[in-house]
Amino acid sequence: MIISCAIIDDEPLAAGLLESYAKKTPYLSHRGTYNSAVQAMKDLRENPVQLLFLDIQMPELSGIEFAKILPKESKIIFTTAFSQYAVEGYKVNALDYLLKPISYDDFLKSTDKALEWFSISMKQEVYQRDRFMLVKSDYKLQRVALDDILYIEGLKDYVRFYLKNGEKVMSLMSMKKLEEYLPKPEFQRTHRSYIVHMSEVPLIDRFRIVFDDVYIPISENYKEEVQQYFDQHTLV
Repeated sequence: MIISCAIIDDEPLAAGLLESYAKKTPYLSHRGTYNSAVQAMKDLRENPVQLLFLDIQMPELSGIEFAKILPKESKIIFTTAFSQYAVEGYKVNALDYLLKPISYDDFLKSTDKALEWFSISMKQEVYQRDRFMLVKSDYKLQRVALDDILYIEGLKDYVRFYLKNGEKVMSLMSMKKLEEYLPKPEFQRTHRSYIVHMSEVPLIDRFRIVFDDVYIPISENYKEEVQQYFDQHTLV
């Protein structure tokens, strides 16, 4: 996967260093370097990049202010010499925060995080669009339609898909990774051992989800999110 990126920094040395890092990172495609947010504004509105390395403290328009007017498809890694801006940066959904002086090692850790985010996001879009996934089961790739899933059970290093036709599909996979890929709120984690296809829930009994004779617990960690889904669909 190749991620298009640009750099905005009013310090020429810092901007040049980031540009050199971007150009030697195989999965980054450098599209431009700008010395101010105002200078970059027109280009990045008309031709947005996927990832922006954005300095926070700049004249005319700060990085935080500029982040708020960027197209939503552009994700941000903030760069700054002042650590007190970290919390403010995350309020505008920054993927990460790099504190100057920035080493290539720190740059790679941050861009690896971005690469993982874009990879997951891309798979989410594909699964949502095509409504199926291919999972490894018994040395084969088996097609599992999202609309056929009732719930998924985690069993140590494996997961088991329970399907509408009564079939069970076992696959070597982590619940955490699966939870990241499945579309929300259609699929929700209700317990460390269960992910449920919420639109297929037939019955809730004493805050447990019931599929025939199977009672799926809702743990405290996921209670608020699950309750919100139920509340939205409850006729009162």
